[in-house]
Amino acid sequence: MKDYINQLDKETRKVDFDSFDISVKELVSMADEGIVDIAPEYQRQFRWPIDNQSRLIESVLLGIPVPSLFMAANKDGSWELIDGVQRLNSLIHFLGNEKQLEKFGLENNLTLNGLEVLTEFNGSKFSDLPQTLKLKFNLRPLKVTTLSDKSDLKVRFDLFERLNTGGIKLTDQEIRACVFRGQFNDFITELTTNEHFLSVVNLPKAKENDGTKNELILKFFAYKNNRDKFDHSVVEFLNEYMADSTVSFNYKKNRTIFEKTFEALAQELPEGIKRGNRKTTPYNLYEALTIGAADAIEEGSDISGKNILTWIEDEELTRLTSGATNSRPRLKSRISYCYDRLK
Repeated sequence: MKDYINQLDKETRKVDFDSFDISVKELVSMADEGIVDIAPEYQRQFRWPIDNQSRLIESVLLGIPVPSLFMAANKDGSWELIDGVQRLNSLIHFLGNEKQLEKFGLENNLTLNGLEVLTEFNGSKFSDLPQTLKLKFNLRPLKVTTLSDKSDLKVRFDLFERLNTGGIKLTDQEIRACVFRGQFNDFITELTTNEHFLSVVNLPKAKENDGTKNELILKFFAYKNNRDKFDHSVVEFLNEYMADSTVSFNYKKNRTIFEKTFEALAQELPEGIKRGNRKTTPYNLYEALTIGAADAIEEGSDISGKNILTWIEDEELTRLTSGATNSRPRLKSRISYCYDRLK
């Protein structure tokens, strides 16, 4: 019999919220002072056009309720923005001073446009408003809901994912970069510029700046070091590994094997990892070949001259890297196939 109640109680205890009414002026000041932290990975997703920003300002002026801003509380007392980057940036764009605009990568203050109710406001900036309206706008309260610092980072990832409702959604890896910030995340980002990695991995243009490179490097370390714990869900597996690695990770050892592996593969595959007429790198083939190579190199094998180009199309390897591949046995089998060929 399914134990609905106990599971619900257990999961509910992981999530703890507080709600606040905070004025527009205070929110902008909190963002400026770093009390509200907009992660760079999240900040760059500010893409609302002028008309959308203007309609938000119109709603605030009219006192129409707008969706809550969603934050997560950090142990140092600061808040991390989870949902509401478009709204908060629009407020800063309209209200912010020159220094604040520069800090958040905005050029000039927002000029209202496309308003259908407050038509007299079209073409106006905040500085054009009479003092009474400036004060009224500054003091308008907005709802802010915060996840307390009692929740672990994996719960925070889940909430980022569920609340990721903006016009341009973050990828799983961009969410990880927001949640699991620190030395390990910075290390992964640094390795995305490695010349040998870039020559081995062929990505479509749409995937070059959405965190895919970072995720492929994360997969390399996660499958290299922790494949025995993989069980179907790639997202959960990578979240667990990244959470653990923010606490403990051997940077010197892992950097060495990463650099040796991709330098060797770059020499053997001058056009990168690809199959047939495809110009881009299949992810399952990437996992098999890079981890298989890393295992062989770590054991002292020289993988040069192993004719990778002649067996990368083999029927067995194609079978192991196609179809339903997200299982531990299939992962290990395709890595072992490449390892045996390279050793």
